[in-house]
Amino acid sequence: MATLVIDHKATSGHADAEAHPHEHRPAPVSAEPSPERVAMPQVSVNGVPIARKAIAAEVQNFPASNPGEGWRAATRALVIRELLLQEAQRLDIRAFPATDEAGSVETDEEARIRSLVEQEVPVPEADEATLRRFYDNNRRRFMSAPLYEADHILIAGRGDDCVAFAAARQEAARLAALLVEAPERFPDLARAYSDCPSAALGGSLGQIGPGDTTSEFEAALHTLAQGAISPPVETRYGVHLIRLNRHIEGRQLPFEAVRERIADYLDAHVRRQATAQYIAVLIGRAEIRGIALDGATSPLVQ
Repeated sequence: MATLVIDHKATSGHADAEAHPHEHRPAPVSAEPSPERVAMPQVSVNGVPIARKAIAAEVQNFPASNPGEGWRAATRALVIRELLLQEAQRLDIRAFPATDEAGSVETDEEARIRSLVEQEVPVPEADEATLRRFYDNNRRRFMSAPLYEADHILIAGRGDDCVAFAAARQEAARLAALLVEAPERFPDLARAYSDCPSAALGGSLGQIGPGDTTSEFEAALHTLAQGAISPPVETRYGVHLIRLNRHIEGRQLPFEAVRERIADYLDAHVRRQATAQYIAVLIGRAEIRGIALDGATSPLVQ
């Protein structure tokens, strides 16, 4: 089942960012309505008006740095939607709403647009040679994740509790000094002092990979030689002492293991390109007032 997705973030060109004092970064984009007034000309598609209320409601899906950008992105989305619905009506495409894996049911308009794209935007299936060529040209993308076998001691402390976190730092520093003198005591100290459930296993975390721990913990793992113990590492959970037991490098995955993943990726990529070309052709044929959109007069859009 093909699905037409309009990427709100890609259209707006901006993403929300949390403001932090004393940091140099772009000003955050506010989701609150701007007091600045935007001149909104009447927009129509082949004589069918796009209501200003509809545009105003759609703007919330397009966070932008200024009202003009948000208005344009929302208007463009509604113009494209209207174009597709008009084309579906012209071709007498009926709605047969589908249900996704989560149980959500398409609206009639969504079903008609999906059916239109499935019917009018053929997507060639990549042959075996194309899949193999993509694999050969992008071999670094198809590696198994590196694995680490590590132990740790966690002295818990919340970062927003200055007193508790200072105590955690002090205790971790004390244990770190003991481990400098007697690194073989790591399992015993983990059992006695660690606040992690892994204490019962002498601090053993087993095999962990990218994303299994916090970014600070993972960065510390990258710096450790096999058998080494880290200095105290601070994370949102407290202060850790980490021992790396083994590092297993990522390995090249065989083509057969990633063939379906490559096929899905290429299918989605080609589908997006073909759909964008189809929409450009519809824009080029249409009479659109109130907003200028790039279109094409030829079905052979490059």
